Amino acid sequence: MQVSKRQAYSGVVTEDVALVLDFLNTVDVGQGTDLLDDPVVWNAWLAERGLVRGEVDPAPVRATLRAAAGDPSAGVVPVHAPVSVSVVDGLPRVVAPDVVGAVLAAASRLVVLGQWDRVKICPADDCRWVFYDRSRNHSRTWCSMQVCGNREKARGWRERTRQ
Repeated sequence: MQVSKRQAYSGVVTEDVALVLDFLNTVDVGQGTDLLDDPVVWNAWLAERGLVRGEVDPAPVRATLRAAAGDPSAGVVPVHAPVSVSVVDGLPRVVAPDVVGAVLAAASRLVVLGQWDRVKICPADDCRWVFYDRSRNHSRTWCSMQVCGNREKARGWRERTRQ
């Protein structure tokens, strides 16, 4: 079965989005947990994705990418990771030896494909979950309208009716 260019593009974007979101959401502001703080959980996370720990500390990379996605509480520091370009199945691919390189390669592909602006941070102070905006006009604001969006809209309505 032949795969169309659109299907191949969609598959790469889907894989890259999944990896980037999973990595950025290893910190859960709402629950106050951070997978990077627990070596057992972090190693399980890596194993589930077929990735390995590398020499580069993932915490500043995560913070920098979260800041790039719009997290006002995340710090930005210069980050670097080893990657290389290989030809895999007849196509050039950016490949990385470890988790940080794989995440940065995936994020870079999203930038090149014009999809990075769809990676967003929920603006709710007690959430800050990273999500991918699949709306046609890129206007999605909340990670979930049923939870954060509804809560903020209800809060706004209460404030307006109080006055």
